[in-house]
Amino acid sequence: MPVRPWSPEDLGRPTDGTWADIAVGLGEMYEREDDLEQAAGWYRRAAESGRADAALRLGAVLGRMADAGAAADSADDLLAEAARWLSGAQAATSPDAIELITDMLNRQLRQAARRGFEPSPAG
Repeated sequence: MPVRPWSPEDLGRPTDGTWADIAVGLGEMYEREDDLEQAAGWYRRAAESGRADAALRLGAVLGRMADAGAAADSADDLLAEAARWLSGAQAATSPDAIELITDMLNRQLRQAARRGFEPSPAG
């Protein structure tokens, strides 16, 4: 199989699968190092190339980022994006995906409950 030369300009370009594999690997590496923003970026690139496993990992990482103390508005945005990736993944019917989707729904409920307990701004 011929190997396509790589250059930094290739980052973020649509892939034929081989670059998506590298992006997933980088996402996994950053996730292990607990650099969730970098992990999300690499998983997003792979997910945009059609990798269902990357979409599932991206959803999980975005959920963790929302739990990590993001501001309420950004946490809502992270959870909404996570839900989109998880529900749109081609493997959304696998047991792992169902567990991730259920976990995401629970996160959204907890976030909504937190908003309910926040004092309303004095006007």
